[in-house]
Amino acid sequence: MKVLGIRFCKVAHADDAKAVADLLGENGLGLSPMDLGQSDGFSGAVFPVDEGAKQGLGSWIELWAAGEQMPEMTMLQIVVDDADAYAERAKKNGLDVKGPDDAHGERIYYLEGAGGLPIAFLSKATT
Repeated sequence: MKVLGIRFCKVAHADDAKAVADLLGENGLGLSPMDLGQSDGFSGAVFPVDEGAKQGLGSWIELWAAGEQMPEMTMLQIVVDDADAYAERAKKNGLDVKGPDDAHGERIYYLEGAGGLPIAFLSKATT
């Protein structure tokens, strides 16, 4: 079992999410955001931080504007080589694992960390 990447996801009021994106971006810390296409106003930003992110396996920072379908939250996502194996291990260790969900080509499991931190671990979905 191997960790392939770490993702940080923050959903916040649009002004706050944009402020963090601006801080991380080219006029701040110098990270380059992915092109998410044209949009009116700020809806989100994704900053890949390694080469694996371009294949959907690596690490990145996600910032999204909160809305009706996306409540404010912070989530840690751990990209692994085999989410099913990690889920089995977590369950054997007594963790309350939810899932899997298959979405966006990924197999995703969830659990709640200390202080209520949502944690997801995921891998490429197998066909």
